[in-house]
Amino acid sequence: MVLSFALILLIGFIFGKIAQTIKLPGLIGMMVAGILMGPSLLHWIDDTTLLISPMLRQLALIIILMRAGLTLNINQLKKVGRPALLMSFVPATMEIIGVTLFSTWLLGLSLVDGILLGTILAAVSPAVVVPSMIKIIDQKYGTKEGIPQMILAAASIDDIIVIVLFTSVLSIATGSSFNAANLLQIPLQIGGGIGVGLLLGWGLKQLFQRLTFKPMEQFIILFASCLLAVGLENQFNLPISSLLIVMTSCMTLNHFQPQLTESLSQRTESIWQVAQIFLFVLIGAAVEISQMKHAGFIALVVILGALVFRMFGVWLSLLKTPFTSKERLFTMLAYTPKATVQAAIGAIPLASGVPSGGLLLAVAVISILFTAPMGIILIEKTYRKLLTPS
Repeated sequence: MVLSFALILLIGFIFGKIAQTIKLPGLIGMMVAGILMGPSLLHWIDDTTLLISPMLRQLALIIILMRAGLTLNINQLKKVGRPALLMSFVPATMEIIGVTLFSTWLLGLSLVDGILLGTILAAVSPAVVVPSMIKIIDQKYGTKEGIPQMILAAASIDDIIVIVLFTSVLSIATGSSFNAANLLQIPLQIGGGIGVGLLLGWGLKQLFQRLTFKPMEQFIILFASCLLAVGLENQFNLPISSLLIVMTSCMTLNHFQPQLTESLSQRTESIWQVAQIFLFVLIGAAVEISQMKHAGFIALVVILGALVFRMFGVWLSLLKTPFTSKERLFTMLAYTPKATVQAAIGAIPLASGVPSGGLLLAVAVISILFTAPMGIILIEKTYRKLLTPS
């Protein structure tokens, strides 16, 4: 495992730098390194590391969500509240419709399996979107209008809704009866995550005001609190989104103590430089190239067609907003990448005995390989042209 960790860090870092030298985002190089070192090709990452890969990816995701929360400003989010709320479910709903239409027509899936594939593909990737939006916020592009902040907030809720829908549709695909009560988890997870996050952030603010801690000690307490929230949700299957707890608690700290969160943000950013290598290399390692042969070019057509539906959903969400046509176009492009959720749930239908599970996994893999690099490139190449510097 130690050797695998060393290879992940070293080769992931090198490939990231190579990507940057040819004017591509470093994340693409890291994903390519993961594909090369993964079980589909060289198998340089040992099975133990692959076994704990979901946990390592989750740790990296927690770090970047902390960074996002420490960057977001509650007052700025209030300005984009309605479109952010609409973007949390309208684009995903439109994409599920698109995937269902195209997959039943072109891939020959049943209606239920087509909807199931839609719930696999519809979630936007926080692992791709969040770092990109934080970079844009740091460089102050579109921040006055609240565009990157809106995308950050909407992407977090988007994942929760899609994953709950996936669980419900999977129960139908595997022969279980549909349980409408599962859908009630959506408002519970969102409301509970925000509520607990507000309380946690306020409690940490009180703690840091009353007791003296060094900056690194404050970071350790914050990070441990976020880990505890995620761990409790996983351990007891609580109907509360721990990822929203992480982001909301850090946002609350940022609201009450902006000077404190500036130092916390710097430390989180330093740790993220290492965590992102693990995250994107391991996402690449999760890709199974052999599965792609089952879907091929037709799957890519399904994905592209569904993305048109998704972008139309973003356009609908931004109606009656003061955003310019360039700002709307950027939001539509930035809300397309897939990676984290697809890597996490893409294989579940196959493991659950769904007859078309292999095909669903193949399409999920292709969506990662295509939309993650495409999304990163589109964001990197367009934000300076489409957003206004503050």
